[in-house]
Amino acid sequence: MLDFVHETAPTRVVFGAGRVADLPAEADRLGLARLLLLSTPGQRARVEALAAPLGARIAGLFAEAVMHVPAETAAAARAEASRIAADGCVAVGGGSTVGLAKAIALETGLPIIAVPTTYAGSEMTPIWGLTEGGEKTTGRDARVLPRTVIYDPALTLDLPSRIAGASGMNALAHCVEALYAADASPIIKLIAEEGVRALAAALPAVVTNPGEIEARARALYGAWLAGTALGAASMALHHKLCHALGGSFSLPHAETHTIVLPHAAAYNRDAAPEAMRRIADALGADEAPGGLFDLARAVGAPAGLAEIGLRETDLDRAAEIATRNPYDNPRRVTRDGVRALLEDAFHGRRPAIG
Repeated sequence: MLDFVHETAPTRVVFGAGRVADLPAEADRLGLARLLLLSTPGQRARVEALAAPLGARIAGLFAEAVMHVPAETAAAARAEASRIAADGCVAVGGGSTVGLAKAIALETGLPIIAVPTTYAGSEMTPIWGLTEGGEKTTGRDARVLPRTVIYDPALTLDLPSRIAGASGMNALAHCVEALYAADASPIIKLIAEEGVRALAAALPAVVTNPGEIEARARALYGAWLAGTALGAASMALHHKLCHALGGSFSLPHAETHTIVLPHAAAYNRDAAPEAMRRIADALGADEAPGGLFDLARAVGAPAGLAEIGLRETDLDRAAEIATRNPYDNPRRVTRDGVRALLEDAFHGRRPAIG
């Protein structure tokens, strides 16, 4: 018997090559006249050039976004928004920049226009995250959901292959967890399955032929679907574990998701058979965990947590942090089970066939 709740996010999506040119029109549509531009330090010049058509609407630029949104960075960005009397934010970049915009909106309510340049998917979700004292805290709040998202695949053409592959796998993880989320509606599961299909088809082409804009567009389309799924369904073991690893050990966000994903899927395989069937079908693989592992190898992502800076002595603490608070997951989460998952992910082992 069908029994579900489905709520549509009120975000306007503008999609297509060259659509970053719509930025002034979107600011006008929202009635925004004093915008704070946000970027990472390395993207400052690019963001200034892309946003130049906004002209006098640009009231300031804060180019200090970093991954995992440190609380002190968020506080500095809010102070800058207040100092210039900003009435909105324009976030151009990946999950770090969008996450910083959300940290501002969480306390100020300022509307966000997001222009993603990676496949993180954060721009389609009401999920915020802040890191303080070595631990990452996340939550959901409708105030942080961007009002407009401009997806321009031309802006992803210079995304290096090593980053594009891991970023796309990060997006794919949102789809995987939505497919076995207890609160995902049938529509969200359809969106998630299509997201897996689009990303699995596009990412190898993005990596091997970086200039192919059609592949870039398909990957960005998949990222949009992934973010939509992430925003509408509860995330489980995979995301909780990755937040613990990223926030507590400063591991790179996308690479951590890429490495952990096949092992989290293997952990849940027997408890979510229908989701695993749909994932495998969308991947064109015999079974989901191995298919996810093989796709990550095909896009050149690192295989093990040891490769991205985690020490073997950190595994016990990571397992303890990830199991400290209860959360929904298809299979009961235990410390010993998570410790075994982390052991496999640390060494980069291919999940055994179930």
